[in-house]
Amino acid sequence: MQQQELVAAQFGATASAYLTSAVHAQGADLQQLAQELAVLPAAQVLDLGCGAGHASFAAAGVAAQVTAYDLSAEMLAVVQGAARDKGLANIRTRQGAAESLPFDDASFDAVISRMSAHHWRNVPAALAQMYRVLKPGGKVVLIDIAGSDDPLPDTWLQSVELLRDPSHIRDYTGTEWKAMLETAGFTASVSPAWRIELEFATWVQRMRTPPVAVAAIQHLWQLAPAEVRDHYLVKADGSFALEAVMVTATRG
Repeated sequence: MQQQELVAAQFGATASAYLTSAVHAQGADLQQLAQELAVLPAAQVLDLGCGAGHASFAAAGVAAQVTAYDLSAEMLAVVQGAARDKGLANIRTRQGAAESLPFDDASFDAVISRMSAHHWRNVPAALAQMYRVLKPGGKVVLIDIAGSDDPLPDTWLQSVELLRDPSHIRDYTGTEWKAMLETAGFTASVSPAWRIELEFATWVQRMRTPPVAVAAIQHLWQLAPAEVRDHYLVKADGSFALEAVMVTATRG
């Protein structure tokens, strides 16, 4: 199975769970995302890796049109149904990969992505596509789980992420995001990190993580050095707190 097929399969089976997930449906970052877009008049917005559509829904309140784009047909069906229920007639859906966008050059005022990029096989290729489809002066708002600049906690984070979800590739640090965006031609800045608390049982249930992998994650947390457990606020039941960042960038 190719990486993109793995991502589509993982999230196709869990689409409805992500729509109702409080971790994904809530957060001050959604309000901040809408504020970032509100300054763009009658914006055409592309939501890359839209998942169950929470970023698309936030954007739809301030944009002229939002294109929700995802690998998973099941996720896009969830977005269509939820948009209809919410009365958001300015959301359309399109299926595909972030590294290959079926849109004309300079066709969007903003590209957004929330909690998706750690699944992208080729981030530089995706950023090049984002640059191409954005109008000059267009904006990128990217929200994702952050890796650690310290290799010790970062190794544990990437390991538990992969065990829980085999479509995971990498949580990048804010420093890495800024460098990749600037290499792609953007002017970029990174917010301070914030915490996302995860209750272990619902975290693994949402992804339908098999029992053998759940046991492996619990074993890793038990083995983790004190510095790692302190960094991620690991509790006895395996619950912990990730870090996330918002990266904003402008196309030259």
